[in-house]
Amino acid sequence: MCRVASVALAIAIPLCASNVSAQDIPRMADGRPDLRGVWQALNTANRDIQDHGAELGVPAGQGVVEGNELPYLPEALAQRWENYENRLAEDPEAKCFMVGVPRITYLPYPFQIVQTANQVTMLYEYSHVFRNIYIDSEHPPGPIQWWMGDSRAHWEGDTLVVDVVHFTDRTWFDRSGNFHSEDLHVVERYTLTGPDHMRYEATIEDPKVFSRPWTMSMPLYRRQESNIQILEYECGAYIEEARDAE
Repeated sequence: MCRVASVALAIAIPLCASNVSAQDIPRMADGRPDLRGVWQALNTANRDIQDHGAELGVPAGQGVVEGNELPYLPEALAQRWENYENRLAEDPEAKCFMVGVPRITYLPYPFQIVQTANQVTMLYEYSHVFRNIYIDSEHPPGPIQWWMGDSRAHWEGDTLVVDVVHFTDRTWFDRSGNFHSEDLHVVERYTLTGPDHMRYEATIEDPKVFSRPWTMSMPLYRRQESNIQILEYECGAYIEEARDAE
């Protein structure tokens, strides 16, 4: 049993999770961790993956980037600030485009994980997006440019490691204009830290935009409602309805 004492609840939760042993996490019949369920990030990373202050209608938030620093190349940094100045019109999410990886994980919508021995499928509430992640399988030869990239995975102990390549350059990491090129390479790590908590980590490599790889991380929470299910957020249809109403 975890002791909270005078520690704030937000701090107590990860401390409790860190005390959970490998035997306490749910497992599939093959012994692998059971990631199935409806999960959601509870942060403001979709607004800005770095520390940011509050704005009208937007709460302040702590960043999810290790060291809170993005190692932009000089010319790429100039593009990032140009994106920021034009963010209300140019953010791919504002256009209802698929938002790519890793951003799809920390949108303010839940997603569902379905798991078998050979495949993990992630079903996202946002715009019917889904990912088929094949276990111990090779990427198809490129170059290919896909909105969500191509995902292939393997297990490292109790961690699902997902390697994602073959991206388009048309997605951003957040609403503040942090971006990448088509050479983006993402390595995701999904690790259960308890029955209802998971650590998500994504290492970003893109030599056209950044001087070195960098990592973001955050907890994901299993939704607890007895009738929980992902619903529908049909972004494009809502934009059309708004245009028709004008």
